[in-house]
Amino acid sequence: MAKRVILITGASSGMGYAATHLFAKHGWEVYAGARRVEKIPTGSRIHPLRLDVTDAASRRQFVKDALGDGLRVDVLLNNAGYGEYGPIEEVSLDKVHKQLETNLVGASELTKLVLPQMRQQRSGRIINNSSIGGDVYSPLGGWYYVTKRGLNVWSDVLDTEIRQFGLRSIIIEPGGTQSSWLDIAMDNAIHNLKPDSPYTPLAEGTRKLLSGMLKTTEASAEDLAKVFYQAATERHPKRRYYFGLTDRMLARFARNHPGVFHEGMSLIVSRLTRNK
Repeated sequence: MAKRVILITGASSGMGYAATHLFAKHGWEVYAGARRVEKIPTGSRIHPLRLDVTDAASRRQFVKDALGDGLRVDVLLNNAGYGEYGPIEEVSLDKVHKQLETNLVGASELTKLVLPQMRQQRSGRIINNSSIGGDVYSPLGGWYYVTKRGLNVWSDVLDTEIRQFGLRSIIIEPGGTQSSWLDIAMDNAIHNLKPDSPYTPLAEGTRKLLSGMLKTTEASAEDLAKVFYQAATERHPKRRYYFGLTDRMLARFARNHPGVFHEGMSLIVSRLTRNK
């Protein structure tokens, strides 16, 4: 049986780290990329590689190193991402570009590099780690949610284009995770506030709001790695994968009842700011 090969971005922490371990445990050759190579897990089937998904030369070298071993590419897991939170009025343009490049453009450009090999094989899957934030939103996460909604649409369009070659593009939508993601996102929100910003009370309240919301859907990195593995190995993969029923229902409600969800979120914002 031919060796199964996966390329994973953002492999130095969280879900990417756990997925690297899990796929290697199941006998896959794992080409694991991250900016901090020393943080990537080690093992006999794990090939740590430096990767900055926002840098074109780094992306090309990452794929070149993996393909240079003469192996097939069964899966590209676009996992790298972060939350550039802050008021839309106050997030600087360079931070907007960084968010778009990391969460959306980087995934697209890496995918372009592996599709020719997958098309030649007539098999392969692009697995995109999105978020229920592709459907659900809160204050201060505007540009993050734009990237996740964009990733969902991009993946769906790509799926319609590459199915003819026996390939698939799949979205994973995690909810809350047991990680430092929220702390980093909200720290970014604070850093993006201008001096004497009128949004300061909202930033303080939003941290509490998201902390409470995400605890209801919280999963470990290892839990999500198993979802990635399911998406990679199921004979007939689905277009969307969720960790649990709560994530699925929350995303479905926001998607099918956007007006109700928006009014509810606006009411919450009003209460958050009125109490300050």
